[in-house]
Amino acid sequence: MVDTPREDITNTFRILVATDCHLGYMEKDEIRRHDSFQAFEEICSIAEQKQVDFLLLGGDLFHENKPSRSTLVKAIEILRCHCLNDRPVQFQVVSDQTVNFANTFGHVNYEDPHFNVGLPVFSIHGNHDDPAGVDNLSAVDILSACNLVNYFGKMVLEGSGVGQITLYPILIRKGSTAVALYGLGNIRDERLNRMFQTPHAVQWMRPESQEGCQLSDWFNILVLHQNRVKTNPKNAINEHFLPRFLDFIVWGHEHECLIDPQEIPGMGFHITQPGSSVATSLIDGESKPKHVLLLEIKGNQYRPTKIPLTSVRPFEYAEVVLKDEPDIDPNDQSSILEHLDKVVSNLIEKSNSKAVTRSELKLPLVRLKVDYSGFMTINPQRFGQKYVGKVANPQDILIFSKASRKCQGQAKIDDSERLRPEELNQQNIEALVAESNLKMEILPVSDLDVALHNFIHKDDKMAFYSCVQYNIQETRHIKSTSAAGIGSAVSFSDEEDTGQISGSRASGRNQKGSKVVSRPSHDASEAGKGRGSRGRGRGRGRAGSSNLKQTTLDATLGFRQSQRSVSVAATAAVRSVADEVENVDSASSEDAENNKINEVDDSSVWTSIP
Repeated sequence: MVDTPREDITNTFRILVATDCHLGYMEKDEIRRHDSFQAFEEICSIAEQKQVDFLLLGGDLFHENKPSRSTLVKAIEILRCHCLNDRPVQFQVVSDQTVNFANTFGHVNYEDPHFNVGLPVFSIHGNHDDPAGVDNLSAVDILSACNLVNYFGKMVLEGSGVGQITLYPILIRKGSTAVALYGLGNIRDERLNRMFQTPHAVQWMRPESQEGCQLSDWFNILVLHQNRVKTNPKNAINEHFLPRFLDFIVWGHEHECLIDPQEIPGMGFHITQPGSSVATSLIDGESKPKHVLLLEIKGNQYRPTKIPLTSVRPFEYAEVVLKDEPDIDPNDQSSILEHLDKVVSNLIEKSNSKAVTRSELKLPLVRLKVDYSGFMTINPQRFGQKYVGKVANPQDILIFSKASRKCQGQAKIDDSERLRPEELNQQNIEALVAESNLKMEILPVSDLDVALHNFIHKDDKMAFYSCVQYNIQETRHIKSTSAAGIGSAVSFSDEEDTGQISGSRASGRNQKGSKVVSRPSHDASEAGKGRGSRGRGRGRGRAGSSNLKQTTLDATLGFRQSQRSVSVAATAAVRSVADEVENVDSASSEDAENNKINEVDDSSVWTSIP
């Protein structure tokens, strides 16, 4: 980090970084329905005022996987107001854009001669707006088709078992400064965790050294959207999984604002966690002030400047342990109510005192977490009725919890204790299923979790059908190979899933050189045509400037068995739904054949190094 001269703008990138805008959150709430849009409009206004080169978003632009028409219209209106103008774009994309942007047009939006884009927006997808369905489309694809957003980091899972991904950077130049922008849209954390620990499953393409621009001259940025808090090591991404050649990482998904870049010891890169621009989960981390980051890059040095967001609804959070309060009688509900009323009133007064002017005064969000161990509870809805018109969330001000009791000899938690009525809304159905002592032999719990999530949150009506069909297919395959004396006995378990099965099936195909990137061959021809024929636009890359070489991130923390691709199976099962009633068996066998397609060697375009 250095102080870059502000007057040297011809060689300095100015990037505004934000994540987790969650457009459309609480859109049916009369008080909070506009919060996400006001914050996003402020972010775009800051980008205009600071005259940044582009706006970089780290995922979860939308809160719903299928946003409503109202949400889409408002998002498009905001982007059109702030992004379409005559301001010249000062940087140039010099990589193969047909690889960077997987859409029909295959180039950055400001190069389209039919649009005047003055503020380019680059975005990956998050876990809320990730691609889904037969066509694997995201809500961000809609904005990309409207030429308002440059959607990158959309991975195509190749290979078998746990899968394989290849990250191609967007190479951009401004004067003497060169930036390689890597994007990794959200992938299920358990799967990506195993991919990072599987040899050659994650491959990084790097720019080749050329005259006037060596490999060391590139400033490498990674934008990703994954779990970072390691409550469960298998359900998060460790910073040490990432390659050391990276210089700066924008970490999305985590809503707590840790905007100041933190250096990771021994890795050589810095991480910024901008956090969300709207509070979606009323926890302690979301009560911190919200910011966006202005990132200035010159050469291999950068300067961060955090900018506070002023349109965010105030949020006050506190915790109370009733047994630590000496004036409360455990059997007297009125004394409990009186104490909680006093705490909530103080939080409201504290929030109102922070408003500079009366026009800035918004109804605050208030959350009080109450540890009621040894005490009786009260009705949270009835408690919040007296605060209607004083807070934005009167229905859920209080949340009750109990101190965890971890006994060495207690192997099973009493269901009556875990499923107390006042705590039902605080439980996660996946956690309840995972805690069960029952072990299913055919349907892995992890697969059912994914199917349930897709059915509820992504409106995927075929989720359970696809899950059942794929696991039936796997079971038949194991039984047939076992009967023929070819395969060994393999048992299903919730922990290891069916990784051993997929690994044994894929071992024959994966013995070939795994360091060569496999892509459909038509991409190579289209890339060649794109470099030779396109000459329009304000930043078309020079021919030959997009040469990349491949770096494979080898596993350093031990290897694990590969896991199959549930998403590929779901797509295959959807293709065969028309034949469901007539012949399920034949549909399953056809799906198994479809999963073996699409491995074409394209080593003539990309250079592979060990």
